[in-house]
Amino acid sequence: MSPRYFNRELSWLKFNNRVLQEAADINVPLIERLRFLGIFSNNLDEFFRVRYATIQRILRAGKNATKSLGGVTAADLLEKITAEVIKDQAKSFEVLNQLEEELRNENIILVDETEILPQHENYIRSYFNNYVSPALATIMVSDESEFPTLRDGLGYLAVRMVMKDSSLPVRYALLEIPKSLNRFIELPSIDGDDKQYIILLDDLIRDRMHYIFNIFEYSHLEAHMIKVTLDAELDIDIDLKKSLIEKISRSVKDRKDGDPVRFVYDKSIHQETLDFIMSKVEIDDTDSIIPGGRYHNRRDYLKFPSLGRTDLLYEKKTPLPIKGVSMRGSLLEKISQRDILQYAPYHTFSNTVKFLREAALDPKVLNIKITIYRLAEVSQIAASLINAAKNGKEVTVSIELQARFDEQANINYAELMQEEGVKLIFGVPGLKVHCKACAINRQEDGKIVRYGFISTGNFNEATAGIYTDYTLFTANKKILKEVDKVFDFFEVNYKLYRYKHLLVSPHSLRNNIEKKVRREIAFAKAGKKAHLRMKLNSFSDFKMIELFYEASNAGVQIDLIIRGICCLIPGVIGMSENIKVISIVDKYLEHPRVYQFYNDGDVEVYISSADMMGRNLDNRVEIACPIYDESVKKEILDTLDICWNDNVKAREICSEQLNLYVKQDDSPIRSQFVTYDYYKNQL
Repeated sequence: MSPRYFNRELSWLKFNNRVLQEAADINVPLIERLRFLGIFSNNLDEFFRVRYATIQRILRAGKNATKSLGGVTAADLLEKITAEVIKDQAKSFEVLNQLEEELRNENIILVDETEILPQHENYIRSYFNNYVSPALATIMVSDESEFPTLRDGLGYLAVRMVMKDSSLPVRYALLEIPKSLNRFIELPSIDGDDKQYIILLDDLIRDRMHYIFNIFEYSHLEAHMIKVTLDAELDIDIDLKKSLIEKISRSVKDRKDGDPVRFVYDKSIHQETLDFIMSKVEIDDTDSIIPGGRYHNRRDYLKFPSLGRTDLLYEKKTPLPIKGVSMRGSLLEKISQRDILQYAPYHTFSNTVKFLREAALDPKVLNIKITIYRLAEVSQIAASLINAAKNGKEVTVSIELQARFDEQANINYAELMQEEGVKLIFGVPGLKVHCKACAINRQEDGKIVRYGFISTGNFNEATAGIYTDYTLFTANKKILKEVDKVFDFFEVNYKLYRYKHLLVSPHSLRNNIEKKVRREIAFAKAGKKAHLRMKLNSFSDFKMIELFYEASNAGVQIDLIIRGICCLIPGVIGMSENIKVISIVDKYLEHPRVYQFYNDGDVEVYISSADMMGRNLDNRVEIACPIYDESVKKEILDTLDICWNDNVKAREICSEQLNLYVKQDDSPIRSQFVTYDYYKNQL
């Protein structure tokens, strides 16, 4: 019998393969391709720290989780993941070699320690002495000595020294590559030479190893890179005497002592060195052991220098103003007249900051309530909220302390805001608060008037430049009254709240989506047009997948744009022949969630932060917001159409998981570029 679902983890690896496709695409600017290689590697690190670690825990606990894993055992799945990763890693090394060749054709030369020119020797010696040596940890290791704890994700050079005196044993050392230093070091230009030279920090250290180990009488010295990835799942202390901030903070610190889940090594390493290291790192047969190339931590390619070569980068697109909305004057006044849609990064994210800055200063604003999941390292959002508190506003912030890998940053901001008089709510026990919403109350002519915004993405200036996300600014009383109810739920968890307009998990989101899909099924069975379309990051909820299969069999046309995980198998006769799925990976990270239901011609549109995943539908606080303003609805549908018609960066998700690009029968449509032009033409 053919399977009904793709496995979630293997589907995610197929998504990361699409990222690798961008690194291999000769139509993508060269330096951007190197950065996509960095994204591919960074994604893989996080995958092992979380998803692989979780499956490993299932296996070690002896749990039978074949149903939740999509019909495969944990042991088999770990093997399949490792095999798939080895295949993708091999492809990534091919891509890197190709990119280095293309860099050379552009007169950008990556040199290793054997290729250093005489003109660069003094600079490298000076750079090592001034910057590298003070930051470099050199640890001698042996059978007798206690082996150091390898830090998660750091690169180490495993050094092997064969002594001149053959009666002496081989010596080993570890060099911890300093994380604080730039991985790519630009070397000075040479008179009369139009080439630009770069050396990796690893190779600069290799060049100076004779200086580091000059107290030893050795005949041969070699160094190969190794890296371990540790389990990054948080184990939360149940001690009731501790605050949540203390518990999360302690758990984040404990990550450095997590169990290894992946070991990556340079495949040219000497077997004796590999055996010695592996015996000390305590790798077992459930861990993923990946033979790799000379360089690990290729996530550092995310920061590959621009070198002033704008011709090798994407053309910078200036974020556009929203039609009819100026940075001057009152944004609240504009919102009082009509709903406003911001679609970052095509629109400037400054509107979100302006809303909060204005609310912080406006003497008529009484209070501000907002949810926070991830903040920028230097956050104007947090600064505006603190400013509002200093101006006497009642500011309530629901901040999620368990936003993965941003826990410490959120803890720091939570403590800062608390000190400044901001009222903090740490979510709901057992539920992550993932919704993105803000509401303010303003005194106008003796009445309280609400303003607010609901978004599909984080209130984060840094990611707003690279993530695509919708934000609806509204003064709609019905919507904002229910946003207030969500904040009431944060404070009084036991009370059941009813919503007529918002779809809110864990209360009503799943049930309402199911009802709307069943409504489309009823229309299809009545011989009417039935159509639903969703744009998501992930689709992995088996119950929802089965409902979509039922809808497909009833004749409902289902179009899905899913960037990442897709456990649903489309296009299978008798199961899902009316379901089409595409995935778009391009310059920006596609991040919005949109639900569209044809509803017999009375089209309904929702924007949300919730994917079709069990965690979003049942174990998080999420909001799906209806779009009532017809002009905003048209805007969202127009941009959805542009996405669906992409034939340049869209891949078809099919039963074979081949990641083939959508056929380009017509003129090319690259949705992200066309969307920018769509908004530019509005002006």
